[in-house]
Amino acid sequence: MKTAILSLSRRFGFLALVAMLIGSTSRSEAKTLHVPGEHATIQAAVTAAAAGDTVLVAAGTYRERIRLKENVTLQSAGDDTRGKLGLARAEATIIDGGGKAGEGAGVAMAEGSVLDGFTVTNVGVYDDGEWTRHHATHGNEQAHEHIGQPGVAGVSVVGVNCAIQNNIVHHIGYTGIAITGAEGKRCAPRVVRNVCYRNMGGGIGSMRGSTALIEENVCFQNFYAGIGHEGASPLVLRNVCYENIRAGIGISEGARPIVRGNQCYRNRRAGIGIRTGAETSPVIEDNDCYRNDMAGIGCEEESTPLIRNNRCYENTRAGIGSRDRARPVIVGNQCYRNQAAGIGSEAGSRPLIANNECYENAAAGIGQQGDTETVLIGNYLHHNLATGIGFAGTEKGRSEVLNNRVVDNANVAIGIQSGWKVRLVGNELARDGGMPPIVMVFKGAEAEFTDNTIRGSGVAGIRTEGVVRATRNRFECPALREGGGPPQFAVWGLPGADITFTGNTVRGWRNALAADKATVTARDNRVAHYGAVGIKIDQPVGKTVITGNIFESDRDKTGFTVSGGEAVAEDNRVERSKDAKPATEKKEK
Repeated sequence: MKTAILSLSRRFGFLALVAMLIGSTSRSEAKTLHVPGEHATIQAAVTAAAAGDTVLVAAGTYRERIRLKENVTLQSAGDDTRGKLGLARAEATIIDGGGKAGEGAGVAMAEGSVLDGFTVTNVGVYDDGEWTRHHATHGNEQAHEHIGQPGVAGVSVVGVNCAIQNNIVHHIGYTGIAITGAEGKRCAPRVVRNVCYRNMGGGIGSMRGSTALIEENVCFQNFYAGIGHEGASPLVLRNVCYENIRAGIGISEGARPIVRGNQCYRNRRAGIGIRTGAETSPVIEDNDCYRNDMAGIGCEEESTPLIRNNRCYENTRAGIGSRDRARPVIVGNQCYRNQAAGIGSEAGSRPLIANNECYENAAAGIGQQGDTETVLIGNYLHHNLATGIGFAGTEKGRSEVLNNRVVDNANVAIGIQSGWKVRLVGNELARDGGMPPIVMVFKGAEAEFTDNTIRGSGVAGIRTEGVVRATRNRFECPALREGGGPPQFAVWGLPGADITFTGNTVRGWRNALAADKATVTARDNRVAHYGAVGIKIDQPVGKTVITGNIFESDRDKTGFTVSGGEAVAEDNRVERSKDAKPATEKKEK
């Protein structure tokens, strides 16, 4: 030992060695101060404690407010046995703030401090009447305040790094646990395994540049969000947020949290709500949002979230919704059994919606309305109770619909109403049988179809009274009916329609194109295994153009007819079908 000390003294110098030995001694003498055994109050023990000490508090109710010191741990006595809500020791060890607003938080954290295993309650004024009234109205009458409005918290963190764990914070007149950054200071507390409920603010609030870890907390029945964010970038992992008056997790005013692996259910508004400005750009991933009274995940007010790989189901409105000029990227989510659309966009939002699966929703798999501009890529939309993709009537909507699979929905695969211009490329659109068409384009809508597969045996592939430009699509009808039953037209033009039909392959439909009192151009199409007539135009508007089409006839059938109007018909021909297995013809019973 002497040799080691002499070696160190020669290497570092005598004073450095003394400092090292003193530091080692001071660290080894960290003390435990007992309340109430040695100190009558918690604050008295904290005041007497030094850095590294632990204040250990026996079960009981302590009517005071606490200001912690640097590197002091405040802990309740006992083990980690579970109680009704949290740890049994947290339920039995209560810091009661006295009910009045006062000047200090129930517990004010300090740099390096730890708060472990307490109930903090009765700080400020909890108003049960106000809570009940706003709960009944889904928070619609609440003031639209910033999450970071000043107030007296149950537990307060201001510009420090600390740990808040295993606590129960309830009936606070403001936010249960409030985390606020401070200029020039790192504020990254650990907030883990706490229970926050019935607070008049949020359960947990993360504000003004803080970067907390918020993990495995339970937040329910809070006046605003279970966990709220304003201008902060925390990591929010595996929390459970339910029955809060607003969102389970609320994100606004430039916040950029990563929100992952949380459960948000039965909240009065959204499971996760995102709003207020383009700088509000969180990452929302791998969460379960279900049975909320509005959307599972909702974004609005120009926010720009990334929403990916979440599961949103059985919500009263959309699984995922965007509006008010929000620009979300919505990727890889599952949205099912929602009471409106699986994914919905409205009111000028601009979402990118890619690679999602939406099924068994009461309305559309993906629904759009209100002058939105959408891009839909690679989504799988099936078995929805109305529409696969729905475009509700608007003044000026735009959409790119690329490489989606839209199959087996109850009504139309795609419905496009007035005011929309939609470009559809590379999609699979299918449904077996049924009276509605696979695609419906309403009056006042324009749709461009390129390289799609449209497959079914119902009334029509595309039924239109608007403008349709169909190029290089494949129309397939596996079972041609004979006699009565649905018309079975690949494209059915209603009066007033404007149809350009170019380079398509049509197989098995009664007519590849049937139109009445419509404007029609049909060029370079190949039509096989059709009914009596391949293209049938009645009373056309203007001059019908039918050129360069090939009709493969199973027996002697007419290639096309135009009645009651003028036509330009050139280079069309009828050929014997080379396929020995024509489409099956079924007689109606």
